[in-house]
Amino acid sequence: MNHPKTYNAKELKTPIGTIVIEGPIPSHKLRELEFHKQLVAFRPPDQQKKALIEIADLPEGRILIARHLDTIIGYVTYLYPDPLERWSEGNMENLIELGAIEVAAPFRGYAIGKNLLQVSMMDDAMEDYIIITTEYYWHWDLKGTGLNVWDYRKVMEKMMQAGGLEWFATDDPEISSHPANCLMARIGKRIQPTAIQEFDRLRFQNRFMY
Repeated sequence: MNHPKTYNAKELKTPIGTIVIEGPIPSHKLRELEFHKQLVAFRPPDQQKKALIEIADLPEGRILIARHLDTIIGYVTYLYPDPLERWSEGNMENLIELGAIEVAAPFRGYAIGKNLLQVSMMDDAMEDYIIITTEYYWHWDLKGTGLNVWDYRKVMEKMMQAGGLEWFATDDPEISSHPANCLMARIGKRIQPTAIQEFDRLRFQNRFMY
């Protein structure tokens, strides 16, 4: 299943200048741009930029960025789930994962994350996918934001809801290991009932909870 990646863009006027939210961005364009040194949530900036370039080259991979001049100051990634996760077990061609979303610390507070998600969903091809995100509290920047686990989760949920993602129950052991962890998903308008049933089977693998 390979859908055309339709480019969309939006400008945000902020006190620190115009931020461009755009994508999906091809790998050659990502290579040309600087990568903000404070994008460090998942791995060192140079390694994370390399990872984004690799995702952009995947048939299903989508990278949307927030750009200040020629510097990437935020991004969101979409790709098939990790082969080691239960979400890949059904080999569902129409299930992709919002794998990472990050905004550099100096640019937080301008609703950049929310806008990255909104611009992502401007692409009609997203209606052919079930989009999931697995939120684990140990990935959250609690120290940098000064928020506790529950306040951070509220912020995260509100941001995901801007992209149409909603909370879904699951018996996944890693998500169930802490009450702040959660599964969120957006089911595209053109998703067939059989695909929703398959997604339900992935969500609940303990038959006593199904």
